[in-house]
Amino acid sequence: MIDVRLQHEPIDVGSSYQALVNAKFGAVNMFVGTIREWTGEIQTQTIRYTAYKEMAMKELSKLAHEVEVKYDADVIVIHRLGELQLTDIAVFIGVATPHRAASYEGSRFIIEELKKTGTYLERRDGYGSCSMGR
Repeated sequence: MIDVRLQHEPIDVGSSYQALVNAKFGAVNMFVGTIREWTGEIQTQTIRYTAYKEMAMKELSKLAHEVEVKYDADVIVIHRLGELQLTDIAVFIGVATPHRAASYEGSRFIIEELKKTGTYLERRDGYGSCSMGR
């Protein structure tokens, strides 16, 4: 099972977790990325995420598929769009696998690749714009 979404609505972590619960899996790893106030010396009050939706969905789906195949996993990737405030959830990554090590590795792979290659997502925070990973 793969569920990849870009959405303006808040991410419901509880229902996303429930969608990953499956009797064949012994591990569910969830990464929840929130908006923080400080990035180095830059103070953030709000962030606005926009996306090239077709490209973003293609790339996120590709990452999720890689994890699904490599780890026999169920995968959920949700990224918020629009204006987010401090502590709002910007991204949810959930990976369910038979064993815990694979769920950790799969989740980490997705967020690290998203940060490296997520140029299809832009954020604007009052200090200009930059790609997701910057």
